[in-house]
Amino acid sequence: MTIATDTGSRAGSPDTPISAGSDLRAAFRAAYENRYTWDDGFSGYGGSCGWSEGSRSIDGGQFSVTKDLRIGVDGFDDDEVVKAIKAQLWEVTIHRVRRSFEQTHGENTFTAGETDATGTEVIVGGKCAGDRYRIKDNVVKMVHRHIHATLVKIHTESTIDTGSGYLSKAYTSRYYDPVSGNPRGAENHFTDTFACLSNGYWTLTQRLIRCGDNTQIFRFEKLAPLA
Repeated sequence: MTIATDTGSRAGSPDTPISAGSDLRAAFRAAYENRYTWDDGFSGYGGSCGWSEGSRSIDGGQFSVTKDLRIGVDGFDDDEVVKAIKAQLWEVTIHRVRRSFEQTHGENTFTAGETDATGTEVIVGGKCAGDRYRIKDNVVKMVHRHIHATLVKIHTESTIDTGSGYLSKAYTSRYYDPVSGNPRGAENHFTDTFACLSNGYWTLTQRLIRCGDNTQIFRFEKLAPLA
C-alpha cells in the first residue's frame, strides 16, 4: 500500500508575489490541474462500510462505486444511514472525475485580488462571475461558489500529496444565502483519510464530520478494485 505525504497547508513550490489586478489564469489552471483525479483507467472499487454517531455504531455494510460512478450500499436496515453513506461516497467520487480546465473554466476569466496568509484571491469573471477562490502553492485553499441558488464556502486546512496531485485532508464547509449572506446551517469540519488501491487509485477510507457537538464517522474498509 502506498502512503501519501501529509503536506499540511503546503504543496508545490513557494509562492511568487502576485500583483492585484494581474491575470491569474495560468496560476489558477496550475492549481486546478494539481488536484488528484481518476483517469479513464479507473474501473471502480468496493468494500465494506460502517457508520457511527456518538454512542451509536453500525458495521457490516457493503458498498460499490462503478466505473460510471453508480453507487450501491447494502447490508443496513436503516435507510437514513444508507442515504448518508451514499451521499458521502458521491461527494468524494464526483471530485475525482477528471475534466479538462477548458471544459470547466473555458468561459471564465481570472484576476488577482489581495493576498493574505491563506493565499491569493482569484476573482472570477465571465460565465461564473461572482465566484472566488484563493490559491497558494498550487493548491486551491478557499472556494466561494454559487451552486443552485446557494453559496458555499470551503476552506482547506491541510492536504496530502499522492504523487499525482493533492487531496484535501482537513477542511471546513458552510452554506449561505447568496443574497443576504446569512448562513444556512452550521459549519461542518471534515477530516478525510485515504489509501491507495492495488491498482494505484486513491480512495477514501474514513471521513469524520464534526458539526458543533455532533460527530459522524464514515468507514470504508477491505477496499479492492472492481474487475
